[in-house]
Amino acid sequence: MSETILVRGARQLLTLRGPSAPRRGAALRDLGLIQEGSLLIRDGLVAAAGTTRRIENLAAARAATEIDATGRVVMPGFVDSHTHLIFGPPRLDDYERRLAGQDYHQIAAAGGGILVSVKAVRGTSSRTLLRQTRLSLHRLIRHGATTVEAKSGYGLDEPAELKTLRVLAALDGCPIDVVSTYLGAHVVPPEFAGRPEEYIGWVCSYMLPLIRRRRLARFVDIYIERGAFGLDDARRYLETARSLGFGLKVHAEQFSHSGGTRLAMELGAVSVDHLEQAGAEDITLVAQSSTIATLLPGSVFHLGLDRYPPARALIDHGAAVALATDFNPGTSPTCSMPMVLALACNQMRMTPAEAVSASTINGAYAAGVADRAGSLEPGKQADLLLLDVSDYREIPYYFGVNPVAVTMKKGRILYRQGEVTCPEDL
Repeated sequence: MSETILVRGARQLLTLRGPSAPRRGAALRDLGLIQEGSLLIRDGLVAAAGTTRRIENLAAARAATEIDATGRVVMPGFVDSHTHLIFGPPRLDDYERRLAGQDYHQIAAAGGGILVSVKAVRGTSSRTLLRQTRLSLHRLIRHGATTVEAKSGYGLDEPAELKTLRVLAALDGCPIDVVSTYLGAHVVPPEFAGRPEEYIGWVCSYMLPLIRRRRLARFVDIYIERGAFGLDDARRYLETARSLGFGLKVHAEQFSHSGGTRLAMELGAVSVDHLEQAGAEDITLVAQSSTIATLLPGSVFHLGLDRYPPARALIDHGAAVALATDFNPGTSPTCSMPMVLALACNQMRMTPAEAVSASTINGAYAAGVADRAGSLEPGKQADLLLLDVSDYREIPYYFGVNPVAVTMKKGRILYRQGEVTCPEDL
């Protein structure tokens, strides 16, 4: 039976309507904002968006189930286009080592880092991983995510990587969309220690074709960095993945300037992620390409570093920029896209409008879902948020605060903010 819903009376309705392309330059600041707006939803899809007066007068609105958005901002759900959802327990020992002054590479050399999570994921059952990951997914939903991209990469052998990707497949659509990425080239696993070329050879000849045959991932990713993989191994891995039909993603220029950005541009990557150490040439290359620069300020904040990605320069040169949490146990254990927007504005000098576009429509392009998510336009999924603010600029202004009052996926309420009960109300 069809269902029609009227989301009525928003103080600001951010539709993000616009051209069918990632937003750049001035377009990144155009939110398709409608003052005193309403939204009509039919069978989980956006049917119409406009001023409240116009939408209320539609015949279909008269018998619709009404959701009151009076005084609130209504906007598309966040598309978190870079997460590492499955990792086992948090790395609290690493956290204390960092607080004591050790850096990322020192922690890894002392036996911490990614390989701790590899051991944990290998030793954890699929059922337990599913339960743990569902809890993380629920946290993301409470903070407004309606679509997430999620990477493997904490298994690094056949059983654990397949287990991870199957868990992600089981979570896709339950209740939000999960886009899977095979990060087989995260670091060199212990059984291939000192032999990265041999490991990449095995991944290219065996794992990539296997994952493609079983349709377990849409994208592949690689970490190009000191202590992980160099350009030659990365080229072999990415060219093999591209020949098999995977979309390409690249971790580049996080702690050092690796040249990964240039390789990503050459091979037509969908996104290049991090870019903290990107230089002027990298910025120009990204701006002249169709590749999206996915920026992850949460990792800089958590590591206590002071060099954030050059968002302002990228935007001013015409690059398409997205924002994501980089949710992971080592460098960015946050599920809060609102906090990411605060960091983007306060530390990377993005405007609030640019940050909203980067975390919705451009995130949708980075995750390959822009045909159905990232904006509130007729025919797209009714993935949306009701925010407990009256102006979208309040999202980054109130840092560390969750403004999400309601999260909806395909017109269905997944989360509703609870109320505080005071003693005098009892």
